[in-house]
Amino acid sequence: MKSETYLPEGYRIASAENRLLTGSVSGLERALETRAICEAPAVLCDSGDYSLRVDLGGVVGIIRREDASLTGDGQPVKNIAVITRVGRAVAFVVEALDLTKSPPVAYLSRRAAQAECMRSYVSHLRPGDIIPAKVTHLERFGAFVDIGCGIVSLLPVDAISVSRISHPKERLSVSSRIYVVVRSVDGGGRITVTHRELCGTWSENAVQFAAGQTVAGIVRSVEEYGIFVELTPNLTGLAEPHDDVVVGGSAAVYIKSIVPERMKVKLAVVGAYRGELLRDALPPRYFIDVENVDHIDRWRYSPESCGRVVETVF
Repeated sequence: MKSETYLPEGYRIASAENRLLTGSVSGLERALETRAICEAPAVLCDSGDYSLRVDLGGVVGIIRREDASLTGDGQPVKNIAVITRVGRAVAFVVEALDLTKSPPVAYLSRRAAQAECMRSYVSHLRPGDIIPAKVTHLERFGAFVDIGCGIVSLLPVDAISVSRISHPKERLSVSSRIYVVVRSVDGGGRITVTHRELCGTWSENAVQFAAGQTVAGIVRSVEEYGIFVELTPNLTGLAEPHDDVVVGGSAAVYIKSIVPERMKVKLAVVGAYRGELLRDALPPRYFIDVENVDHIDRWRYSPESCGRVVETVF
């Protein structure tokens, strides 16, 4: 389920419609009348009442503290939730215009935009829905992503890719625009999302390689019995023990064999070196047409010829 109305913050700010609504008094009057969700950059947080100032050109935009974020159970908006919006695009609904002041003042509500997003979009999401998201911040246990109008969902670290990583920063960065799949919706409407199902099955990734090739990889784990080297985010091979490799470092590996029936890629380390691979900084490659496919019910990672079944059922 995708929506052109309830997008992550920052997605609509440069659109022609948004510029039209936020670029003049007449545009803001139209936004007030239609309750359109708009976006503009927050440029200042007042030190007294923690209100946000929003750049609307010749009009002063104000988001009062209580309107800065949707909270549950009537909880007050925390200071940190307000000040961390400065320098970022914020979604809002125009609540009132005061044209008697010079310059004119527009009173805005991010909370109202989020409430509308929650009511009309987020509350209708179901496991398996593919939706756009924007990374807002990273923690060791996962990435927090904006799934619409600043409403945040958790992407656990083990759901980012099949290849295990120790921290989301190894795969994502703040402000990354990605797609995710809704993994679960709890009784309170909180949504957890996943990402690895979009990054290809074992076979889709393995077909990019062939025995006899020497390729670059990232060392993800060093065990007594061998070294796990990531070839792509959803494909890891096992190499024999080798000196000088470090977790997170790069390695040149020779592909000895690819065995779909056992879901194995056997490697030999040719050389190990420190430094980041360029592909870590690139956007993720998706094996599902995320622009046109809205939902998946089941994703099987393992090859059909493999007796071990690794799959996700939504």
